[in-house]
Amino acid sequence: MFWRDEALPTSQLNEGGSSGIFQALRGAARQMQATHGTMPLMYPKNLLDHCAALLEQVLQFRQPADAVLSQYFRDQRTLGSRERATLAETVYSVLRQKNLFDALAETGAGSVSCNKAGSHKGSNKARCLAILGFAGERAFLQTLLTAPEQQWLATCEQARAGALPPVQRHNLPPWLADAIAAQVGTRFDAVALALLQQAELDVRVNTLLAKRTQAIQSLQQAGLQAQATPYSPWGIRLAGKPKLAQLDAMRNGQIEVQDEGSQLLAVLLDAKRGEIVVDFCAGAGGKTLALGAAMRNTGRLYALDVSAHRLEKLKPRLARSGLNNVHLMAIADESDERISRLAGKADRVLVDAPCSGLGTLRRSPDLKWRQTPQTVQEMAQKQAAILKSAARLLKPGGRLVYATCSVLEAENEAVAAAFTAAQPQFEPLNAAQMLEALKVPQAATLCSQQEGACAGVPAGQYLRLWPDVHGTDGFFAAIWQKKA
Repeated sequence: MFWRDEALPTSQLNEGGSSGIFQALRGAARQMQATHGTMPLMYPKNLLDHCAALLEQVLQFRQPADAVLSQYFRDQRTLGSRERATLAETVYSVLRQKNLFDALAETGAGSVSCNKAGSHKGSNKARCLAILGFAGERAFLQTLLTAPEQQWLATCEQARAGALPPVQRHNLPPWLADAIAAQVGTRFDAVALALLQQAELDVRVNTLLAKRTQAIQSLQQAGLQAQATPYSPWGIRLAGKPKLAQLDAMRNGQIEVQDEGSQLLAVLLDAKRGEIVVDFCAGAGGKTLALGAAMRNTGRLYALDVSAHRLEKLKPRLARSGLNNVHLMAIADESDERISRLAGKADRVLVDAPCSGLGTLRRSPDLKWRQTPQTVQEMAQKQAAILKSAARLLKPGGRLVYATCSVLEAENEAVAAAFTAAQPQFEPLNAAQMLEALKVPQAATLCSQQEGACAGVPAGQYLRLWPDVHGTDGFFAAIWQKKA
């Protein structure tokens, strides 16, 4: 296939020109410096050793990258905030560009220089990767390197992005690249590039406590660059990486961190005052909070999840939000008998199903290396079971929304189509029409077209968000109404 892995020829490393990939990487580093300040020249060799050692742990992919980082920082309590920021950004830079960096580290001058660089904590390859992805100032990095390493890095940075093999430009596992390309066709390069970028920071205004215009003004007065999101009526997009925990708007519950795409799922459910609403897979509770505000703190809102720990962590956020209509329910699985108490009673049910998370690679780039076709298939089977169980809770005339933060057909259109075929009492609704009725701008552009997996499906049937087109994470949603 077009996507099979290829070694990077040494000749390509010696071509002139500046790589767009490396330009983007350095741009991200500059953004980090603007947020955290210039890295002080302290413990220079030690810091790069930390980068290499941390990468060795992360690249085993036994745990999510953020969990490995958290544990490493707990173990290394002498690291300051700026050092931790540099370590974290370096790890995520390597995860985003892993195919390219692997090739650069293992071929030509890269392998020679790192193998001759001397004794370092961690493997030689891990050190090479740490150098390539290092997120601090370039001048600071130069003080950490041997002369051979400096020469090698300069050669690497001269590689032209256009001359690289596809797998090194797109930095996706071949199976995932194939799956995405089959859906988006000629847009593949744009999608792959968008997935390599860092996600912008979106927050949702709590409409119980503030209007969006008021929240934007408050954030701007605090010195932040804030603007309304283009689609969600509740969203605000912030520039950079502000320390939200220090903001009054965050502490008093006026805003919550939530991607615009996730906000649109709550918009689609269109929960009303006084209704019985179920957030079937509540997780961290972001959509629960959005639904509660939409219900104006009336009715009954049930937040279900298999993790009692996650639900417990939701409690402080609930307290800040001012909501008192939320009922937390920890369940064993989708067939938990306690769920049957709600059977046939709910007006609306949201199933933001557990999924591969492959629409969130801008935030969690390690997922593309941790997931496989087998794990995706297993996830799809679980999603179908959850959707079937959740559907039991709806009363006649009730609305059901199934959603994932995956870009894969197997977890999205395939699950939705199978449910429609097996459940004739549920009538599919057109997402574009629903969003237009809710006055969401450019509603039709947010939804599926009659191509790829949606061939033969009415245009606009599903919500389908892509980072390259919409500036959100990759999201999918299907909607049904239970027949009376």
